[in-house]
Amino acid sequence: MFTRINRILAAVLVPLLIGGQSPLFLLRQKQYKSAELISLSQSSVITEDVHITAHRGVNAEAPENTLPAYEKAVEYGYYSAECDIRLTRDGVWVLAHTSPLLGKFSMLGTIERSDYSELCTYKYTHGTNYWEYPDLKIATLDEFLDVFTGSETRPQIEIKTKDYDSLSSVVDAVRAHGMEKTAIIISFDLKQLQIIREYDSDIELWYLVYRIKQKDIDAAKALGNCWLSADRSLNGEKTIDMTLSQNVPISLWTVDSIKDAEKLYNMGVRYMETDRLRN
Repeated sequence: MFTRINRILAAVLVPLLIGGQSPLFLLRQKQYKSAELISLSQSSVITEDVHITAHRGVNAEAPENTLPAYEKAVEYGYYSAECDIRLTRDGVWVLAHTSPLLGKFSMLGTIERSDYSELCTYKYTHGTNYWEYPDLKIATLDEFLDVFTGSETRPQIEIKTKDYDSLSSVVDAVRAHGMEKTAIIISFDLKQLQIIREYDSDIELWYLVYRIKQKDIDAAKALGNCWLSADRSLNGEKTIDMTLSQNVPISLWTVDSIKDAEKLYNMGVRYMETDRLRN
């Protein structure tokens, strides 16, 4: 549908965004410059281990949902690293938080309406330090899992596409990498998690919610080996205590300051997702 327009964009616009001295590129360098990671070792309050998940990889230093961001998560020893997956038109799971191509490649169209081979021709024009990775292409789920082979960092897979018929292939990919005991599959869609549980009775699941309610705790218990992963800004001591007292593990997102980490730590939270923190 957008093939002709995208060819023009690739020939005219993209070169101005990936290098040289064009005003557009210089502006992007300021917009997407790296941010310094903050070490929890600076805290005098946090005295026990806190398990940190790198949200979309170490996106403070590399484009989110790309292999370099996950390679850094493994290098820095994060507890886990979260990715978002979407299904292409020809049935390939690829890493992308949102569907539109504009905010990743400056192209028109969406992940779900594109073939994988087409997506592989696009260059990243957005994301932290993207110009340092001129050959970077969109990553597949299999490539993502490969990064964690032999490491102690756990791969965490959030299913973004509203699809119920292809979920078995996510489980199959995890099994093919021998990661049934280390991979974590997460979703805001309870039905997706229920289907995943039908395919595998043991794999760890995290049910994403905003503000925790009793029905969410009940759903996690019913799934078995299921955590709740909730919005830090919408949950406090009451909902955290309610969850932990019923023996349902919890992780909070997104925690980007030592002050917020210490506050959650004092409430008993030991698992946090972040864009900025590291151990």
